[in-house]
Parts: sequence; structure tokens; C-alpha cells
Amino acid sequence: MGNKQLIGREEEIRQLDDICSSGKAEFVAVYGRRRIGKTFLVDSYFRMEYDFFMAGMYEASNQEQLANFAHQLSLYSKKIQPAPSNWMEAFFHLQEYLQGLGEKGRVVVFIDELPWFDSPRSRFLKAFELFWNGWASKQDNLKLVVCGSSTSWMTNKLIGNRGGLHNRVTRQIRLRPFNLHETELFLRSKGFDLPRKQIVETYMVMGGTPFYLDMMRRSQSVAQNIDTLFFAENAPLRDEFGFLFKSLFNDSGLYKTVVETLAAKAKGLTRQEIIDASGLADNGYLSEMLENLKRCDFIRSYHAYGKKERDALYQLTDLYSLFYLRFVKDYSGRDEHRWSHSLDASAAWQGYAFEQVCLHHIPQIKKKLGISGIQTDVSSWFARPYTDNDGTAWQGGQIDLLIDRKDGVINLCEMKFSDKEYVITKDYDKNMCDRMATFRHHSKTRKALHQTMVTTFGVAHNAYWNNIQSEVMMDDLFDLA
Repeated sequence: MGNKQLIGREEEIRQLDDICSSGKAEFVAVYGRRRIGKTFLVDSYFRMEYDFFMAGMYEASNQEQLANFAHQLSLYSKKIQPAPSNWMEAFFHLQEYLQGLGEKGRVVVFIDELPWFDSPRSRFLKAFELFWNGWASKQDNLKLVVCGSSTSWMTNKLIGNRGGLHNRVTRQIRLRPFNLHETELFLRSKGFDLPRKQIVETYMVMGGTPFYLDMMRRSQSVAQNIDTLFFAENAPLRDEFGFLFKSLFNDSGLYKTVVETLAAKAKGLTRQEIIDASGLADNGYLSEMLENLKRCDFIRSYHAYGKKERDALYQLTDLYSLFYLRFVKDYSGRDEHRWSHSLDASAAWQGYAFEQVCLHHIPQIKKKLGISGIQTDVSSWFARPYTDNDGTAWQGGQIDLLIDRKDGVINLCEMKFSDKEYVITKDYDKNMCDRMATFRHHSKTRKALHQTMVTTFGVAHNAYWNNIQSEVMMDDLFDLA
């Protein structure tokens, strides 16, 4: 089917095509963080031609949800439906209506924001379970699509259900933020004609969240848009952070504590370091929170080179959250043009944000390096200055991106954001050479080490350019992986 309004989402469209042509009952769970375009994907693909649709209401009572169900069923059945007294009765009515559709080629039922129906003592999930297991799963022409922003609920209570819905979801579609390629297509579709450096600068602030990108105005510059969305009076993205967590997680305060703790340490923290810095309890719930934050694309977990899995580092990588916590959260001034007035002072932040953009585009970096088909392990490396037993002093160092390849090479990646070609100076060249020597000695690797520069506009071809083995430029990050 598909829809020309959809930008990107090629893999998700392929999955939906397969679902629609499968010839069997399908129970499809679409999940991902708030504002990422889940409902838009489903509505656009099916052109809103549903045989039944209803959406959960945020923090509504069970009685209000049931009244909304009756209203929706009345619209689709063209017959006044009294509000059911409970969800068991509601799904009996839905089954009766769907059975009355006869020999229809395909029946599509879409229930949006499913987690919001499951309020305490509603017994919604029990009734939903009976509806699927007792009748819907036996209807070869039925496509049941459910959606939810509460990723923890979707993955734990539905997809990971250990009761009657265990393994009942036939397909999972995890919707993730746009990459740079999709962001460029989206902005062009909205009439923007931005150079790629400005698209990257936009991505540094809003990530690939379509809803945020859709708020931008063509008549304003990137800096003006950031002022409007974050610093102007009634700026729409100033209060988004709190509601974002509240809509995703029940214990939103604890989740925000984890994110704010990680925001204070750029390279990330181990699980124990998170506990020490935040005061959170060392228990299974912390592990669950970290996993849910990963599923919502707020954080990533990675290991330092040579470290074991239990020593994994957790790093905040959500670009919207990074920008909000750095520049917006504690700002109490009244300068509605704060970002435009502080562009010259944001260079250090831009360098860090560009590193995060690169980490969101590892497949594109590997493609440029010609190693897409080679098995790799991505990690980082850090060592404090130390002295060997023989008295040799080593300066230590940090490499934020290591690509350890099965073909006997390790790419040591340096990521630099600049307005023009990056110039490797004599001092910087010495620093890179010393760090590479320290890494080889510290790691005891026998692999070839390739100095790799990831920059906006490439590296100037001066006397030190020949000391690097490979380059990746900003344009390469916009490629399809």
C-alpha cells in the first residue's frame, strides 16, 4: 500500500506490506518514544481506512475510556452503542460488530495508545487477552495493530507478557528517530532549503524526532527556530522534557534522575557509578530502567576497549535531552534570542554534539570506510597517565570511537566539527601519534591501527595529512547505510 506522505521508513513499510499479504491473523505491536511518528506511520500506510479505531486517553478514568469506546463503535457500526460496564463486555461488542462485516477481504483494527487503557483495576488486559486468544487470532483476514508511547509497558506487559498474551504478538515494529538522510528528506518536504551543515546543527538540537522538526518555520534561520522553540515566551519545547518522561514511564522522576546523572558525564558511567552519583538503589528495577531508556533511544550502552560486558558504560545520546539539560533546564533569564546571542560560545558543545551525531551514524561511517560487510566491534578507550614497571611514563588518553575489525585493523576515529576543512597542526599530530602509541602499548593489540578523521568538510592537505589513513566527511553521514 504505502503513502507518498511518508518520509523514509522503508523497512517499516516493507514489514507492513508483508503483514497485509500474509494470509493469516496478525497482531502487530508498534512502539517507540513519544513524538516519533508511530500513529502517523499507521494512519498514512492504511490511509486511515480502518474497520475500527480507538485511542486511549491520557490519565482518563476507566469509565471515560469505556464511554469513548462506545462512541467509536457507534461511529463504525452506524448504530448507537451503550457504554459497556466493563472491558469484557466491550470486546464482546467489538467481536460481534466485526463478525457482522461478513466476507470482507481484510479487516484492520487499530488501537492507539494501548497502555493508557490499562489503568489500575480496569482489567483491560484480561479482556484484551480473551479477545485475541478466543476469537481474533482465528480470523485469517484480521490485522490487529496496536500502538503505544509507553515503551516500558509495550515491551514488558505486552511483548514480554508472561501470561495469556505470551508470544501472541506476531510482529514488532520499533520506530526510531530519523537519521540524517531521513531528516534531510523531511525538511525538504516541508520546503526547507538548508545546507547540510545547518541540517546537522538542527539534528544536534532536536535529533531525528519528526514532531520537533515539523515545528520549524521556513521563514526563520536555524538559530531563530531554536530560539522560538526553546527560549521564546511559551516555547513549545521548553516543557516537553518533563511531559516526555511522564508519558513514557510510570516512575518518571526516577528515569529523569538517571538521565540527568548521565548528562553530567560526557563519556558515560558504569552501573555502579550511576548508583554512586544518583543515590538510586542497586536492584533489578535500576536494570529495568536502563533497559527501557535504551529501548526509547535515550541512552546507549557500550564497553570500553578490553573491558568485560559487566563493565559496560551507559551514555546519554538523545540529542534533544542533551541540549535541554545543557542550555534550557536551569536557564531563568528572559532573553528570547538566547541561542542567536550565544552562537560563538557554543563551539565546545557543538564538538561534543557532533560526536553524538557520528555515534548515531556508525553504519554510514562503516560504509564510507568500505567495511560494511566486515564484522566489527564498536567501543571506546580511556587510560589515565601511568608508569610501567620499567619506569616508562605514558601520557594516557581517550578515544571516543574505536572500530575493531575482524580483518586485522582498528580504526581510531577522531570526530571534529568545524566551519571549514580541519587543519591538523604539529601539536595535534604529535598528540594523535602519542595517543596511538599509548593505545597500542596499553591494549597490547597486534592489529594495524588506522588514524581516521570524521569531519564536516574534510582535512586540509598539509604536511600532517599523510599521517591519517582514512577520512569520513559530513556528506557521508547522509548516505543510506
